[in-house]
Amino acid sequence: MLLATWNVNSLTARLPRVLEFLERHRPAALCLQETKVSAEAFPHDALAAAGYAAADHSGGRWAGVAVLAPVGDPPHKPARGLPGEPEPEQARWVEATVAGVRVVSVYVPNGRAPDTPPFASKLAFLRAMAGRARSLAASPAVLMGDMNVALADADVYDPAAFDGATHVTPAERAALEGVLASGFADAHRSLHPDAAGFTWWDYRQGHFHRGLGMRIDLALLSPSLLAGLRRCEIDRDFRRGPKPSDHAPLLVEVDLLAGV
Repeated sequence: MLLATWNVNSLTARLPRVLEFLERHRPAALCLQETKVSAEAFPHDALAAAGYAAADHSGGRWAGVAVLAPVGDPPHKPARGLPGEPEPEQARWVEATVAGVRVVSVYVPNGRAPDTPPFASKLAFLRAMAGRARSLAASPAVLMGDMNVALADADVYDPAAFDGATHVTPAERAALEGVLASGFADAHRSLHPDAAGFTWWDYRQGHFHRGLGMRIDLALLSPSLLAGLRRCEIDRDFRRGPKPSDHAPLLVEVDLLAGV
């Protein structure tokens, strides 16, 4: 089963690239973040023409998440919103069942700056996420998306460059570790303990071509999926070319075990 996640930084702007990605990889599920469209404007028809159905949680100009799956096995039992999240109107969490797996697309708040109300809201969101993860860990489940946290210094190109900024503070890392403590595992680090695996590069100053990135897009697998983990990779081609997002897609392949 091929799973993928991608912060597209506007689905309207990136729709041709998303359709290209679906044609190339044909994932069983694709999680999108920062769709930035209203529910009425979500491109269901264009995706259906490409063979995919979507469970979306759309908030309009900002945020927005979705789970895509082939029309022959579309997302089942969608749930929009994270129980206990501090600002549910921001549309940062959607989950649905695909091929017997509970698939979550999540866009964790950026937090702006430490010791600000948005930062406190980010930590509250991550605590709510840990609570939901505990209830999902016993079943086949994957939490995929833009976590807006670099778990370790190895996940940023230069830790000193982020001193005093969000994404790398002890509080954020501890909050995301709380999600992992529920039983989920980081797919990339499970297979590639020493590889940087950057998924985001600033648009400015040629950061992508200079390798100045961060690893903030993660696929977190429940124990039953982790046992079947076979592959985890970043498709850097989609950070190149026309109108790229500032994120690259992350792909994970798992063998579904008996009983899934």
